[in-house]
Amino acid sequence: MSFSGKYQLETHENFEPFMKAIGLSDELIQKGKDIKSISEIEETGDHFKVTVTTGTKVLTNCFTIGQDAELDTLTGEKVKSTVTREGNKLKVSLKGIESVTELADANTIVNTMTVAGIEYKRISKRM
Repeated sequence: MSFSGKYQLETHENFEPFMKAIGLSDELIQKGKDIKSISEIEETGDHFKVTVTTGTKVLTNCFTIGQDAELDTLTGEKVKSTVTREGNKLKVSLKGIESVTELADANTIVNTMTVAGIEYKRISKRM
């Protein structure tokens, strides 16, 4: 299955505790908690371009599976890391945040990020 497509956030769990744990301000957390972000994924072989639009904030990361890439984190920092693929899952570690993005079915992406034992789960549906 290909990850390619446009997805809109349907539900998320543990948003506030997770965002506090990674150091976002209460003001930014309150602004972001009700925004339904849109993720656009372009997959060409092992190369990916992932664009996440949350309100006016746009985060774009490009990477090739198994190769070092400079990735932007949720806090705006740039971090060198390597994304791996295991079946229908993409895995990466960014400054202590473990991220797993899974294609649950043809129309659903589940992204789980964990930091300091706090798990933030996002479920997005294909548009």
